[in-house]
Amino acid sequence: MYVPHVNALDDEPTIRAMVAEIGSAQLVTTGADGYPLATLLPVVWRGDTVIAHFARANDHWKAIGADQPALLVVTGPQAYISPTWYAAKAEHGRVVPTWNYSVVQLTGRATVHDDVEWLEGALDELVEHHEGHREAPWHRTDAPERYISGQLRAIVGLEFAVERVEGKAKLSQNRSDADRAGVIAGLDAETSPDAHAVAEQMRTGVLHRG
Repeated sequence: MYVPHVNALDDEPTIRAMVAEIGSAQLVTTGADGYPLATLLPVVWRGDTVIAHFARANDHWKAIGADQPALLVVTGPQAYISPTWYAAKAEHGRVVPTWNYSVVQLTGRATVHDDVEWLEGALDELVEHHEGHREAPWHRTDAPERYISGQLRAIVGLEFAVERVEGKAKLSQNRSDADRAGVIAGLDAETSPDAHAVAEQMRTGVLHRG
């Protein structure tokens, strides 16, 4: 990933918090024909391992061998930046449109799991991640056992060994304070929730929505 120094996101707790808050990633691998395959998956990152699962009907998992080189892309809020928001436009006019965003790329190796015990553990961890903070969290045992058994047969698991972590936050760090203030005001006036999230990131420096 191209990461100019000013946009580098290298604080691991911040990167992990962003991935945990977003909770999903695009898994990218290469198929037997050499063409890329991509699937959006729910993920949990713990230590040096990410766990996820596919729908069994999705043929992507069949193209993944043991320790298959792979990429996970976690994308945060993003927004178009109008040059009309820059104070510099009135000063000299040498401004152009751009795009602000945050992203994390995890490079590593993927392995598919198809045994029930592994799947149960992975699903319990995924559910705990999203349900644990709720007043009355849902548990796998809340549903009929036969129903859950059928659902487990409809998925396959994925274990991703993380080898490299890259983070990027392009939030107008190369602009003047006046230009950044103009961008924040412009984003605040937009109707898109992503635009508002980017404005908040620029204001606070916090890259996740927690």
